[in-house]
Amino acid sequence: MNDSATLHTDAAPFHPVKEHTPFMRQYLAAKATHPDVLLFFRMGDFYELFYDDARKAARLLDITLTQRGQSAGQPIPMAGVPYHAAENYLARLVRLGESVAICEQIGDPATSKGPVERKVVRIVTPGTVTDAALLEERRDNLLLAIAAGAGGAHGLAWVDLSSGRFLLSEVPSAEALAAELARLQPAETLVGEDVAWPKLVSTLPGLRKRAPWHFDADAARRELNRFFGTHDLGGFGVENLPLAIAAAGCLLGYVEETQKSALPHLSGMAVESASETIALDAATRRNLELDTHPSGRTEHTMLGVLDETVTPMGARLLRRWLNRPLRSRDLLRRRHQAIGTLIDNRRHEGLREQLRGIGDLERILARIALRSARPRDLSTLRDGLAAAPTLRERIATLDSPLLHALVAHIGDHADTAALLARAVVAQPPVLQRDGGVIADGYDAELDELRRLSTHADQYLVELEEREKAASGIATLKVGYNRVHGYYIEISKGQSDKAPTHYTRRQTTKNAERYITEELKTFEDKVLSAKERSLMRERALYEALLDTLTEKLEPLKAAANAMAELDVLANLAERASVLDWSAPELTDEPGIAIERGRHPVVEKVRDEPFEPNDLCLDDNHRRMLVITGPNMGGKSTYMRQNALIVLLAHIGSYVPASRAVIGPIDRIFTRIGAGDDLSRGQSTFMVEMSETANILHNATEHSLVLMDEVGRGTSTYDGLALARAAAVHLAAASRAYTLFATHYFELTELAGEYTTIANVHLDAVEYGEQLVFMHAVKEGPANRSFGLQVAALAGLPKSVIADARRTLAELERGMHAHASAAHPVSESSPQLGLFAPSAPSAVERALEAMDPDALAPREALEALYRLKALL
Repeated sequence: MNDSATLHTDAAPFHPVKEHTPFMRQYLAAKATHPDVLLFFRMGDFYELFYDDARKAARLLDITLTQRGQSAGQPIPMAGVPYHAAENYLARLVRLGESVAICEQIGDPATSKGPVERKVVRIVTPGTVTDAALLEERRDNLLLAIAAGAGGAHGLAWVDLSSGRFLLSEVPSAEALAAELARLQPAETLVGEDVAWPKLVSTLPGLRKRAPWHFDADAARRELNRFFGTHDLGGFGVENLPLAIAAAGCLLGYVEETQKSALPHLSGMAVESASETIALDAATRRNLELDTHPSGRTEHTMLGVLDETVTPMGARLLRRWLNRPLRSRDLLRRRHQAIGTLIDNRRHEGLREQLRGIGDLERILARIALRSARPRDLSTLRDGLAAAPTLRERIATLDSPLLHALVAHIGDHADTAALLARAVVAQPPVLQRDGGVIADGYDAELDELRRLSTHADQYLVELEEREKAASGIATLKVGYNRVHGYYIEISKGQSDKAPTHYTRRQTTKNAERYITEELKTFEDKVLSAKERSLMRERALYEALLDTLTEKLEPLKAAANAMAELDVLANLAERASVLDWSAPELTDEPGIAIERGRHPVVEKVRDEPFEPNDLCLDDNHRRMLVITGPNMGGKSTYMRQNALIVLLAHIGSYVPASRAVIGPIDRIFTRIGAGDDLSRGQSTFMVEMSETANILHNATEHSLVLMDEVGRGTSTYDGLALARAAAVHLAAASRAYTLFATHYFELTELAGEYTTIANVHLDAVEYGEQLVFMHAVKEGPANRSFGLQVAALAGLPKSVIADARRTLAELERGMHAHASAAHPVSESSPQLGLFAPSAPSAVERALEAMDPDALAPREALEALYRLKALL
């Protein structure tokens, strides 16, 4: 069986029924080859589905379920969608994770005996769609393959078929795999059916299980070398990545199987190495809300603030940059310098206006390579290439090495732009099938065919006048009959005057009809002119695609350069409008940020944002223990600094008046948690798992955000765990750490470790009102303001009053004992939970008792007294 049977493992089952008509035999043969995907079977102006496919499509698409004839005495279920509207239905099915095999008529109905020949020409799956109507234009659409190895290692290969990007990597652990899945967010994933995959993988949307032999590394090498025409894979830098090669082989086989066409835009592979990037695990991406938010509102994410790109390909590139911050200082400095140059010369706005009309050249070129480009794709490419010289001129004189490199990559495509200008009409139709795409004057043969089909009536009028004059028959007429074609008609009364070169074609009741060589020649031309015109136009269109495919690589380079220009101009616009500054990347350890702001919070809140500083250095301030009230801004402060560091490492300006950042290898966050019911994990287990990942992997170059560690368990357990985690980060990992806590005992660490300092978020109480200052100040907080925050949250006043009384009693009792046993200053922020409590009456009675002096009866009486005291 063809392996496409594994394409969609949860499709409705196909139950073939014996059918004797040639048409249904043809359908059943196609369906047997693709049993686990929906089959769109072309019948005239409709795609039809039968049997279980029809039932499923009717349910998913809300279309009518009908029937066609019978099989084995039972009606055959049938549902269909119009051919011209198929894209809309395909888009809905793809969004639901379905795959569809497209079975087209490839034979000629005029010459076919029996059913027209049909075959499956492609399979549309969530990860291989390239049609514009089926894609989100501002998001990559990735097909991913994962090969499992020993010890938790995995090989990954992914392709964006709509742009031609083919990438590989290997990860050493399940945690690293989770981080990559969170970054890539694939639309469809291929995995081996013989592997027990964790829920992290098995619950991915669009999961496809493939036979184990698809992941054979040796077979993959052979197939990749065949596809790229190479002797080995050394040129791609993947020779020492066997798991990635195995994944790439599976991926390539699947793409060839579904597309059933050449893939010239997949011209190479590239490796993404973890050593090139600032590592972000899945929890960090979620906590920093880079491009997703729990509310689903993109404007509340970092991408929502950052993305004002004017081209879809620029938007996709910006998202990739944001999700993959780099460690290459040289490249990042070139980006910062390019942005500064655009701002200083006020070129970014003009550049953005020029780019606004470019279109999605990246995906258009992919459709050209796949032979699925539509007429308006070509006109958009034409207009984009025509704008390229102006783009180059706008930035060629600027003092920026990166901008000069982009000018070179855009290149000169004047000949291609001129070809498209000659070949394609200014406003082409949506589809090529009805003609009218190729411009007049581009091809003499096409022009003649169009003239014949367009001006046939005028020619017939002129012929009739000439024949009347030549024959002397004033009543002579030139006409047309669908059965007999063109003719010259003469009444029977004057038929004896018919010229000798007339040949009788038909006799009617009142007239004779004739044909001449001239009219026969004209008829042959005119009757076939429309069809021949369409055929000629199709041939010219295909030849145009051939020519463009030959120029694919320089055109792809130009599109990529324009996308990068869009991103740089966008970042310049954001920096200018939002008052961001250029960060300084230094080789000296430490992070120094002056007047930093949280870019998302600053955008969404109405009141002014309070900026704050951050100072972390190599010797004296590697960890800040952050205290202060809930809602005081601790989490915002921590996240804003992480985002500033991340933005600097994508090449962006940052929301601060100054930022000096030393080497960073990873960013970790442990902020908030929830139950993970699918994995049977409680909130506290999730918290500890994330903490464990940080403690195992953080280094002296990592930035770590820890928020309220230990709050998910009992007070003493939580405090002990929080203190131990803080000490490990400060003494063993030596990571740059922002440690927010309500355990005031942790503020004592600053006196024990020279690399730990205390800061707090300030708040002021006016009567019963609490005002959050959102200002970071040195030293620990003096109060937690828990009851005030509870009041702000709307707890009943009676509850708050009761809590105040209980708190006062606890503080009096604790303070009395602490003053007696261990004198505490009045300014002490909070009595330690580990401080000894006052002895109880039972303890005092036991202390005064001498068991050796007690008679048995006295001992029994003493025991009763102690019990009564309890």
